[in-house]
Amino acid sequence: MQNSNQDLVVSRAPTVWGSLLVLTGFVLIGMAVGNILAVVILALFFSSDQVGVTVLLNQLITTPAKVHNGWYALMVLQGTVHFFSYLLPSALFWIYIDKKPIREVNTRQHPSPVIWLLAFLLVLVFIPLNSKFIEWNAAMNLPDALSGLEIWMRQKEDQLSVMTAFLTNYKTFGQMLIALFVVALLPAIGEEALFRGVIQTKLLKVTSNPHVAIWASAAIFSAIHFQFYGFLPRMMLGALFGYLFYWTGNFWVAVLAHFVNNGFVLVMMYLHNLGMIDTNIEETKSMPLLLITVSLLLSAGILRYIRQLSVSEVGSGGRG
Repeated sequence: MQNSNQDLVVSRAPTVWGSLLVLTGFVLIGMAVGNILAVVILALFFSSDQVGVTVLLNQLITTPAKVHNGWYALMVLQGTVHFFSYLLPSALFWIYIDKKPIREVNTRQHPSPVIWLLAFLLVLVFIPLNSKFIEWNAAMNLPDALSGLEIWMRQKEDQLSVMTAFLTNYKTFGQMLIALFVVALLPAIGEEALFRGVIQTKLLKVTSNPHVAIWASAAIFSAIHFQFYGFLPRMMLGALFGYLFYWTGNFWVAVLAHFVNNGFVLVMMYLHNLGMIDTNIEETKSMPLLLITVSLLLSAGILRYIRQLSVSEVGSGGRG
């Protein structure tokens, strides 16, 4: 479902693998710049004579609860690094290397409202099914020969769990809005731009196989988060976003799905923190088998319907 008009402009990196290498360089430079800028901001607004920026960074990573205004400092750190690591490199690559306007990331400009609604519902319907993948992945055990690696992976996971628990421990509406922007909206746009808008599109061009391109980019998307005990469910979500992007031809449909997935968790945690609901959505236990089965059937049905609608809209001239 690609628009041949996109190939009329010759990229500054004419080979796919060469362009992906350039993209990797952009991302690494962006990460470096983002981390440096984040450190500068933290030094200016969050460090003190008693606590230097080096100590502050170490505390934010290991014991964020001990840092004064640590929640806001972590949000600044995460938001700054994410913007420079994902969104900005993708935009610069698209404009400067591929020499295309941002709008051409879409091969269809205006999917029908039904597709947007179905994408929204799909993410919510998929949650029970993905809970089983979360449970399987969390119970992963490596062979004894790799025990050292497993210990390191568990330590990294525990460290990230502390940060995640701290970031989602908010009780004010203002904090929830900040979290929705930093943890839901920025990643939805930045990660979809990088992994679906650029990487999946490039892999599709070189493989001519949408399934290979979608699952490979989903695996890269999951791996780059360095959360080993969440690799499988995150890859499944990446594939879900990938198929939405490929079938609908619209980048923003995938962004919506990504935002709904992250935002739903944040809103549910907000309600849990206020005591309005008992369910802690961050738990790794799977849901009842009946609910998982219904989730599987509904998810498959919605995906199939989205594909059929997209094909019919393309056939009727709906592609913009």
